[in-house]
Amino acid sequence: MHRYAMKHLNVAIAASVLLVGCSSLEPQPYSEQENRQRIVDDQARMYADQEPVTAPITFYEAAARALKYNLDYRLKLMESALASDLRDVSSHEMLPRVVASAGYAGRNNDSGGTSIGIEDREESLRASTSEERYRDLAGLGLSWSLLDFGVAYYRTQQKADQMLMADERRRRVAQNVMQDVRNAYWRALGAQRLMPEVDRLLERTNRALGSAREAEQKGLLPRQEILAYQRALLDSIYLLTVRRQDLEFAQAELSALMSLPAGSRMRLADQAEPALPVLKDDITALEQLSMENRPEIMEEWYRKRVNANDLKIAKAQLWPNVAVDFGYRYDSNKLLYNSHWTETGVQVSLNLLKLLQLPSLNAAEESQSATDDTRRIALSMAILTQVRVGSLRYQLARQEVEFTDESLRVDRSLLDYANAAKTTSFGSELEVIRAEGRYLLSRYQREAAYSSAQAAWGRLYNSVGLDILPESIEKQDVKTLAREIERTTVARERNGLLAASTQGGGNASIPQ
Repeated sequence: MHRYAMKHLNVAIAASVLLVGCSSLEPQPYSEQENRQRIVDDQARMYADQEPVTAPITFYEAAARALKYNLDYRLKLMESALASDLRDVSSHEMLPRVVASAGYAGRNNDSGGTSIGIEDREESLRASTSEERYRDLAGLGLSWSLLDFGVAYYRTQQKADQMLMADERRRRVAQNVMQDVRNAYWRALGAQRLMPEVDRLLERTNRALGSAREAEQKGLLPRQEILAYQRALLDSIYLLTVRRQDLEFAQAELSALMSLPAGSRMRLADQAEPALPVLKDDITALEQLSMENRPEIMEEWYRKRVNANDLKIAKAQLWPNVAVDFGYRYDSNKLLYNSHWTETGVQVSLNLLKLLQLPSLNAAEESQSATDDTRRIALSMAILTQVRVGSLRYQLARQEVEFTDESLRVDRSLLDYANAAKTTSFGSELEVIRAEGRYLLSRYQREAAYSSAQAAWGRLYNSVGLDILPESIEKQDVKTLAREIERTTVARERNGLLAASTQGGGNASIPQ
């Protein structure tokens, strides 16, 4: 009776679990409170565990902050770690299966029956049973399949290649972050230098514009002359305002790259500008470097192996499957002669119809290999174009810096002359404002040209595919990481990019 009650209790529990499971399939949108809490938690995690900014930031410290705290790069690190974990999981699938089991079986009546003769169809025994109604079961079994082993072997190779692909993507993101920082840092530093002077000149120009309007109202000067004067001042204000917006955007971009919280105060180290490297005309060596180092090419090469293993898995499923089983069993049934026993088995099976797929798989293998090679070659051609364009762009950017240096020298002389010839007339004041505006514009153009040259150098460095990171960045503070990035970058420029550009003679200046 107790067992009969237990049976009904088990049925009731199973029905309850089924009902609860069905009710959980209903859509369950997040509440407004959960959404608000999610926003708070996400914002806290964006800026968690960051070192505070306590001193002016150098270029390499900006790069260190961007690479240490940039969320895109951190995501690629996690993807690399995930790929490594999946490879480890896949490798365990090659092991034999060892299954331990334990259970309980019961029924409300006896299992058994009678037997009849095959020829005369007469019943030879009365009804009997050799099985108790309720009994305990246990077992420990080992099984191994040749087909499962082969598939798991190729899957593990795929996961290993996917781990390498994830690492190449991490390299690419790190290189892109470094390039973006190089571009934004020098523009932001120019903004830091120029914005106070631009603000002072804007204030001075607005005062001069107010005085001109007052003179117009009082009729102190001919109307055409005073309107032309105001027009010149308004043009100057417009140019200065546009340049000021460009400068503000540069600082905001750098702050975002370093993942600084909104409203953080940022001061850049106003150090001497590093000399721009002199790149010689040896494009062949640079192209060779790019073919050796670009992460995109390496990722495509690993992808070819992944695709090839897909077809190997399909071919492995055509093999004859050999399955080996060994197990230990226990049954508490007292009517059994042996309650403990071991069992073994070997089975060989082959799906003959699947062999018809072999010609198609061979053709697919050839097509897949040709497609992968063509994709990699097309990518390589695009990369070689990047190297050629990057080299030309950098050479032109260096020439633009030289031109803006000369323009800045001339406008500085014109400003000195205007200040020396200044009188109390409106025209004289306008000429000084114009000269100062031209001088600030020349300074802006010079800062922009230098930052463009640095960006062009960064793009060329990136197009060649040279790494900029030490082996590990997680456990290093910002200053230590900055020193390692500087050491790594300068060494790879000297031994890679600049070494390739000076083969056959000539020396190149190295960034300090």
